[in-house]
Amino acid sequence: MISYGIVIKAIFLSAVALAPVAAYAADNYPSRPIRFIIPAAPGGTTDGLGRIFGARMSEVLGQQVVVDNRPSSSGVLAGEVTKNSAPDGYTIFLPYHQHTVNAALNKKLPYHPVNDFTAITQLTEAGLLLVVNPSSPPKTPREFVEWTRNYKGALNFGSAGIGSGGHLAGELYNLMAGVKAQHIPYKGTGPALTDLMGGQYHYNFAGLLGTVPLARAGKLRGIAVTTPRRVPGLDEFPAMAESLPGFSVVGWYGVMAPPKLPAPLLKKLHDVIVKIMREPETNKRMVAAGGTPVGSSPEDFRKFLLADMAKWADVVKRSGAKLN
Repeated sequence: MISYGIVIKAIFLSAVALAPVAAYAADNYPSRPIRFIIPAAPGGTTDGLGRIFGARMSEVLGQQVVVDNRPSSSGVLAGEVTKNSAPDGYTIFLPYHQHTVNAALNKKLPYHPVNDFTAITQLTEAGLLLVVNPSSPPKTPREFVEWTRNYKGALNFGSAGIGSGGHLAGELYNLMAGVKAQHIPYKGTGPALTDLMGGQYHYNFAGLLGTVPLARAGKLRGIAVTTPRRVPGLDEFPAMAESLPGFSVVGWYGVMAPPKLPAPLLKKLHDVIVKIMREPETNKRMVAAGGTPVGSSPEDFRKFLLADMAKWADVVKRSGAKLN
């Protein structure tokens, strides 16, 4: 009969033996190409950001980082492929804010957005810009709040689609401002903003990259950004929180890996990605894409993700927002 003490000793010796193996794997990592899963089709902000980091990581690590585009509804396919991949450092994933929103909108999500992944770092954060048709009365956030609260008739806001950042920003505004604007979903930001310029509905919370040029050209009127504070370089747009305290909608991009990534590999990936982020050229390109660089620790990124999940679960529950 095998004694309990012998079993414990064997387990201990196995753990000790594996520790140098993990360290050796990190020292020799990477020894083959890395797959970078992008939850979007080629072209556009998400794919562009992934290719910026993929190309630079290839140079720094000395191994090719292959961009693997996995477009699907709200990035679920990309997340599922990542979750089911080996935690060996050869699969990484570029989630964005929809990753945490999905948990609130999709009860059949095939994974937990935080617990079934290894958080590496948050790359960027970015707000939205509240825009109206130039012929609309409000010019400031305070005027906008008063206008929507006292509007006579059916009030509507548009977005790039159900579950998008703009949709949930509108639902959050409804709750915080005490208005009952009806959501009009579009198939993308472009068609939504085109109809707003045509006066087909009343307002939209849309991404900075696409809306700031239109606002500065006078085709739309920018009312406020949704970040807690004003955005450097966009000082002409106040923060909505200045007139509606506590209002905040912040989109984000980050890097994650499959669950249970060994600590030495996690540290190596984190350090390389943050180093690239801080390079002047990469930093400049991230800002040009509409984001503010972050570069958080894995633990801070994990806490941020959990808080983001809780926030949008509450908004969806209180607003009654649904996928269809």
